[in-house]
Amino acid sequence: MSVPVIIVLFIVTLFVAMILHEFGHFITAKRTGVKVEEFGIGLPPPRLFAFRRGETTYSLNAIPVAAFVKSAGENDPSVPRSLAGKGPWTRLGIYAAGPVMNIFLAFVLLSAFLALPVSVFSGDGLMVGAVVVNSSAEQAGIEPGDIIVDVNGQPVHTQGDMQNIINSVAEGAQVTLLLLRDGQDIQTTAKPQLEQGQKVIGVYIYWNMVTQINEGSPAYQAGVRAGDYIRAVNGQAVYDDNSMSEALSSVAEGRAINLVLQRDGNVTIPSFVNTGYTTLPGAQMRYVPNARIEEQRVSVWRALYAGGKYIIDMPVLIIRTIPQIIKTPSSALVGPIGAGQLTVEVVRSSGASAMLFMASMISLGLGIFNFFPIPPLDGGGMLVAFIEGVRRGKRISPRTMRLAYYIGTGLLIALIVLIFALDIYRLPTGFGI
Repeated sequence: MSVPVIIVLFIVTLFVAMILHEFGHFITAKRTGVKVEEFGIGLPPPRLFAFRRGETTYSLNAIPVAAFVKSAGENDPSVPRSLAGKGPWTRLGIYAAGPVMNIFLAFVLLSAFLALPVSVFSGDGLMVGAVVVNSSAEQAGIEPGDIIVDVNGQPVHTQGDMQNIINSVAEGAQVTLLLLRDGQDIQTTAKPQLEQGQKVIGVYIYWNMVTQINEGSPAYQAGVRAGDYIRAVNGQAVYDDNSMSEALSSVAEGRAINLVLQRDGNVTIPSFVNTGYTTLPGAQMRYVPNARIEEQRVSVWRALYAGGKYIIDMPVLIIRTIPQIIKTPSSALVGPIGAGQLTVEVVRSSGASAMLFMASMISLGLGIFNFFPIPPLDGGGMLVAFIEGVRRGKRISPRTMRLAYYIGTGLLIALIVLIFALDIYRLPTGFGI
């Protein structure tokens, strides 16, 4: 999928997520008796098209960056059927409906992505491409190039096999690994550590490895180095000599060969011009024995369960990553530009189906962001409604509300400026996914 197409799909996804967000507010306000004066797609001026149905005007506006719902008396409870005139719990529900709609959309898209057939690498073991510094794997003496043959006596053919075995061990228990190194069997043990909801030992799994690269060769000049993993060539997965030859031969002479290259967990997409190559020029490769691609598919119900579990676990994952966000905000805080850039990188490296995954993450991110209890975000309105509900309907004074909105708006503007600055700063280097 070309970069312009991915960018267009990203913009459409973001726009649809915003429209459905406002639709959540709209339908909930209507159902609770609030008078909705206008539901608009895009922002005016100018207004391109509008029609009136009942008491509501539906409009299409010129600036395609958002949508909006205009309710009667949003801040004036004296207006008949106004938003401000509703009880605190009703207002809380109306404010929450937008983010909830985004989270529901994320659940649907993520479940659809998980239900798609998935191409899975399988082989006689798993190749260790890199070892995380100070990890259990490093302490166990595992080295890049080792092939993990079995874990706890169970053969491993896919990365999922190994992950399932490691996840199944008791907290604090060790796993026994049988390694193949230079034709010799080696047995070692490692204690898995819990990271982002999964147990890991600290290795990156490869299916091939560049063992040697000649300086001055086209691949070397493009950035390929010994120890790299070539995941794909022009969108075609690479797992043995034949798949490498087929992928290179499919590129017309004079056209660019685009590699999806992984190094220590980071992914880049270097390229060089094809002059008739059938092997990676200047490189010697090592592959996992009997590597192949298998199609796997989960049932719809299992996909729905996995999608729902991911959504439910997300708040816990966010809390666990707060230290990382504070430590390296440049890699953790992402705005629209950064989200677009990340979408391009993920889809180019993982294939067109990843667009569904990224669309779900965009909608989920929009929903979670709007839950932040900062006026004028929905979470700010929910916080105010909750406080008034606890106080049995006693209103917060207008002066306090104005002060809260001034402070919240200031913080929000500062955060937006920071995020946009980080997005621009990240443009030349990308995310290194």
